[in-house]
Amino acid sequence: MTGRTAPRVDESELARRWRLVLGEEGRPDVTLGRSDGRVDGALAAVYDTRPETSGGRSAGLGSSAPAVVRWLGDIRTYFPTSVVEVVQRDAVDRLGLRRLLLEPELLTSVQPDVSLVATLVSLKDAMPETTRSTARQVVAQVVAEIERRIMVATTTAVSGALRRERTHRPRLADVDWPATIRANLRHYLPELGTIVPERLIGTARRGGAVARDVILAVDQSGSMASSVVYSAVFGAVLATMRSVRTSFVVFHTEVVDLTAELTDPVDLLFGTQLGGGTDIDRAVAYCADLVGRPEDTVMFLVTDLYEGGDRASLVRRVAALRASGVLVVVLPALSDDGTPAFHHDLAAELASLGVPTFACTPDTFPDLLAMALTDRDVSGWSAMGGATGR
Repeated sequence: MTGRTAPRVDESELARRWRLVLGEEGRPDVTLGRSDGRVDGALAAVYDTRPETSGGRSAGLGSSAPAVVRWLGDIRTYFPTSVVEVVQRDAVDRLGLRRLLLEPELLTSVQPDVSLVATLVSLKDAMPETTRSTARQVVAQVVAEIERRIMVATTTAVSGALRRERTHRPRLADVDWPATIRANLRHYLPELGTIVPERLIGTARRGGAVARDVILAVDQSGSMASSVVYSAVFGAVLATMRSVRTSFVVFHTEVVDLTAELTDPVDLLFGTQLGGGTDIDRAVAYCADLVGRPEDTVMFLVTDLYEGGDRASLVRRVAALRASGVLVVVLPALSDDGTPAFHHDLAAELASLGVPTFACTPDTFPDLLAMALTDRDVSGWSAMGGATGR
């Protein structure tokens, strides 16, 4: 019996593939057909030029919106959506396309995603009025998609958590027997062969009153752009829930309270100012003044912890918040980007104060939020699936 062998690829096909991978300089001896030539041209426009310079090869998108629209059409024709988004982001970064994104005819041709929303928000002050309405439509489209993705999970997790809160005086039907047994193992009586519970652990049903205050303090520095977008949408979703009072604060070196804009996440995003330095201490000082019920307050500090202000003062302020009863949670990322870069030393210092740090995706945030609203003991949080504790 003979084994299967891989189908043989002829030399001309191998040469064609290498030509598309390496570009013209890599295989100048290979001539491409019309379709392959357009694929090659779309890739060369981004990857055969030096980032944001006019030197090097002659490839590029030029300075006109029609050229970019044609290029966007080519990459969407020949590549799947996931690849389109990657090439599109690379083009913005390498070729300085932020300038071209200010033209309305281009915006209608761009594949909308979170990265594009962050770019548009960062450019809002430079946009002419004719472009601003188009940009808002693009942002609104992405925001609506995110809302559809997170709305049900967030409202279900939060309302479920607050309806049944931990208590040491539960009704008999609401006793958590496994938790009660674990908490009373030291009261086991061998002569009776049983545990005599000193205290019961269970849940208590809450009414429709405001049960928790949630403060979202979001770093607007450039590295946090995607997290700003997702935080804004989560803030808007939480603002629709009567059992939670939500505050939304953004900061770099200045602090801006955008709570009044929570009814419209698009307005909320256009109220942010991405980029600039970072003064976390100043933001925490502002948020501390918003706290009226420390034991019922959760503050999510969405930042990579690279403090440009007074680090010692920041640590003291956070320690004071924890001592007063506020639960503080650091999110160095709230995005799909994976594990973020953040200041591990400062994260470890805050952890010693009882402030956990989690790299959280939009899909895992509802569970983390529900846990924060009901469980004040953070010692076991690192075991939660889908988040990285520290």
